[in-house]
Amino acid sequence: MPQSDLREVALLLREHDDVAVATRDLAAGEELRHDGRELTVVNPVPRGHKIALRELAAGTPIHKYGQVIGRTTVDVPAGDHVHAHNLGMAAVDHEYEFGTAITEIPRAEYGRTFQGYRRADGSVGTRNFVGIVTSVNCSASTARMIADQFRGPIMDVYPNVDGVVALAHDSGCGMVPASEGGQILLRTLRGYASHPNIGGILVLGLGCEMIGVDTLLAGLPDDSDTLVERLTIQDTGGVRATVRAGADVVRTLLERLNERRRETFPASKLVVGLNCGGSDGYSGITANPALGHASDLLVAQGATTVLAETPEVFGAEHLLTRRAVSKEVGQKLLDRIAWWHRYVEAGGGTLDNNPSPGNKAGGLTTILEKSLGAVAKGGSAPLTAVYEYAEKITDAGFTFMDTPGYDPVSVTGLVAGGATVVVFTTGRGSVLGGKPAPVLKVATNSETYQRMREDMDIDTGGIVTGSLTITGAGEQIFEAILAVASGRVTCSEDLDLGRDEFIPWQLGAVT
Repeated sequence: MPQSDLREVALLLREHDDVAVATRDLAAGEELRHDGRELTVVNPVPRGHKIALRELAAGTPIHKYGQVIGRTTVDVPAGDHVHAHNLGMAAVDHEYEFGTAITEIPRAEYGRTFQGYRRADGSVGTRNFVGIVTSVNCSASTARMIADQFRGPIMDVYPNVDGVVALAHDSGCGMVPASEGGQILLRTLRGYASHPNIGGILVLGLGCEMIGVDTLLAGLPDDSDTLVERLTIQDTGGVRATVRAGADVVRTLLERLNERRRETFPASKLVVGLNCGGSDGYSGITANPALGHASDLLVAQGATTVLAETPEVFGAEHLLTRRAVSKEVGQKLLDRIAWWHRYVEAGGGTLDNNPSPGNKAGGLTTILEKSLGAVAKGGSAPLTAVYEYAEKITDAGFTFMDTPGYDPVSVTGLVAGGATVVVFTTGRGSVLGGKPAPVLKVATNSETYQRMREDMDIDTGGIVTGSLTITGAGEQIFEAILAVASGRVTCSEDLDLGRDEFIPWQLGAVT
């Protein structure tokens, strides 16, 4: 069998790493050369998975990205497949530093712009929706019945409105409104009701719930120009009467919102959520660092980017605290991770329950490995703020929001906080969409991009083959963000996805 240089078939991410990532399927018995030595593939190594570069005794810390991703559970010969059968979680015992690795991002010499919708509070929308915000699950079906009347050709007469979305959820009653879970739900609903991408809302309740219409509306900002209407099913006369009344209300909102037009705004007005799902062994090599470069380009324009998914930065949080602009910001991130440890332990789990089966099939073995790739979405800019779930995003620059790793719940929190565009990287092929914020999906590898061409917006697989650089891919994502913010339709929008992805994070007791 002819001998190949390791560099032709695998990626060594840092000089002293113990493993490399296969860029094609490696067969048992293949002869490779690495660092002047012969390396025989012991067992088949699938594309995106790891191959051992030297003999590794049981208990050896394994380095990838120059960081520990776990410890060997058995002796591993050089050339063997390194994965869940021989690599386990390593104890996380970082010495945290604050602000010791800050890289200032110079302000861009030329200001970029996009076409958005002006809002009275100074924010700028990238879409112009009517939202039907439900205060309780009891009004969810009614909200959907109303919204369903405004789908398809009927919307052609409102070319300046992007649609009507029913924000239906599974809670709002049988809970303690003042509890942590109650406050998270209220914060989420208010965040959507006042979102820059929603020009008008119909707040719809049953009439006897714990978090009622009045409570929800009481938290809306005074300086908002969002058009607001309200209905309760009990007062209106039941479901059928409310659907008829709601349709009349929505029709009036559409007519008024259709008068609004896009205007030119600086890119500094953008708030961009950074998320990932269905990650694979290429995520931390291609799409995530490319999105990180795009994040830095946005920060250079004065915009805001928001990383999320706290359980999926666990093990890499020390890299973020080093970029924190203050100890207070860095400590807030550590406090949220400490909260997560208590939360999962109370449920009988641990934070290293992650990655998912799909992640493992794609080559990721431990949460440490997954997190090191996930934080790459945040680029290199200083960390300026840390937010709780659905908390209003107010700081410019690179920021972080505490969310679960479950994609729709995480994106719901980002949008509730004010993200007007979401960029979502995926290796296995997630099909997430979003309303009212468009979701731009970036494939980590060309195979997934080609197989799911109608679901993916951007292909970064060329970074592995050498036909594309991280910088070039990042610039491509940056330009796509500006285009989508100006109205270009994403693949998920073209499929009308997003109606079922509004899923607020539910915490606490249900009584």
